[in-house]
Amino acid sequence: MTLASPATITEILDNVLCTDPHRLALVGPGGSLSYAELDAAADAAAAALAGLGVRPGDRVAACLPNDVDIVVAFHGAMRAGAVWVGVNRALAPAEKRAVLADAAPTLFLADLETSAAIDAGLVAAHRRATRVLPVDPAAGHGEWAMAQAASAGAVRLPSPDPGAPAAIAFTSGTTGLRKGIVHSQRNLLLPAASLAASRRYDETLRKGDCLPLTILNMLVLTTLLTSLAGGCAILTDRRDARGVAEWIARQSVTLWNGVPAQLYSMVNDPRIDPAMLASLREAWTGGSPCPEDILAAFRSRFGVPIYQGYGLSEAPSVVTFEPAGGEHLKGSSGVSLPHLEILVRDEDGTELPAGEEGEIVVRGARTGPWAGAYTPMLGYWRDGRIEPFGHEELPTGDLGIVDSAGNLILRDRKKLLIIRGGANVYPAEVERVLDDAPGVRTSAVLGIPDPRLGQRVVAAVEVCPGSPGSPEKMIEYCRGCLARYKVPEQIVIVDQLPRNAMGKVQRTRLAELFASGQPTP
Repeated sequence: MTLASPATITEILDNVLCTDPHRLALVGPGGSLSYAELDAAADAAAAALAGLGVRPGDRVAACLPNDVDIVVAFHGAMRAGAVWVGVNRALAPAEKRAVLADAAPTLFLADLETSAAIDAGLVAAHRRATRVLPVDPAAGHGEWAMAQAASAGAVRLPSPDPGAPAAIAFTSGTTGLRKGIVHSQRNLLLPAASLAASRRYDETLRKGDCLPLTILNMLVLTTLLTSLAGGCAILTDRRDARGVAEWIARQSVTLWNGVPAQLYSMVNDPRIDPAMLASLREAWTGGSPCPEDILAAFRSRFGVPIYQGYGLSEAPSVVTFEPAGGEHLKGSSGVSLPHLEILVRDEDGTELPAGEEGEIVVRGARTGPWAGAYTPMLGYWRDGRIEPFGHEELPTGDLGIVDSAGNLILRDRKKLLIIRGGANVYPAEVERVLDDAPGVRTSAVLGIPDPRLGQRVVAAVEVCPGSPGSPEKMIEYCRGCLARYKVPEQIVIVDQLPRNAMGKVQRTRLAELFASGQPTP
């Protein structure tokens, strides 16, 4: 296993282009592309972006379904030296507009519903700065499609600086405020190259993904990983258990990436015949720790080895993974990928020995063929500029241990965080919205256990004096401001939130309200 990664994403298709250009590279609901076709489409997209006024360093945002268009646009942006910004389709219109306001992209490629909602809600200043282009794959026309068609046959642009800003992943932090994590093309390539080499993937890889490619980590784990392996990325927007199983069977997917909630649903859906997953050689899960009984049930019912991993947007993407073919260790998220090292530090920053619990820290490998290859994120995007990170080590905010064999075992989140169905929900972000709802004085949001989703989002609320307090109206208010997965499923009104001597809300006491059978609106 040796370091085998091109310097930039521009060159990622070149190995296959030289040996087998007609090999299938990408399959989506709207069609498929060979390596030669993807290469030509990426060149045309890069030229189209330039023709639409995008210059190196400009942001290009996209809110598109899992299909050919989003992959082509991403590769085009990378070849043009632009900075990619994914905007999750699950976000509420107000959240999408807020991301656009922060990123200030030159161009925003969006599905028809999003483009209409965004364009109508953008303030005049942002509308002048950001050009919104609707993308309708079914129609095959429109300004973006015409710009690509007019640029057909364009030659490849010179490769951009591999260390320059290439993408921003926006995520909500513990304060409830968005933060933009900036990565270079070098940052994005390393996890894919490390996975492809360590797991020895080749042209037989048909990796299926149904999680949204508007999440930057998913682009790393789809088109970048499969291109480096010489395999094929298979995409769908179906996320229901039966729909995913039918898609796996239809497309002969060999590797599928799903969250624990999907595994739970597949195991418990009697309509899914194990033969539907016969093409799978392995499945991955992550986003949140998967209960051991679900892992065991999935392996037993479908006969497919399932591997857990751990990652974060700041890394970017995957940091640890269970070794292929290895025996599953209860509670383990695997060992560090070859380009990384995982260590644990105490509150004073002292590195702890194997088996002792502390904060998980990520840094680049210091020995072996990958030594010196990794650099952490470039920094945070704030007020239209990059605030440099400037550290060799990346504290994760998560607590765990690393055993003597290098296995990472997560213990807890150092920061308040709810993981619902594999998606991160920060209580502070939801509380900021709830506290603005009519009649709400203050709120506390927490996660309670759920066998399928891992956690559900719930809230306790103090209402203003004289307010009747309607949980139904509070939930409806949240639906207008937040992505659906962030909206509390249950709200309980309390006379006073329980607090300690320092005035801090005691969330463990709140959990008892929801365990005791309080009514759900």
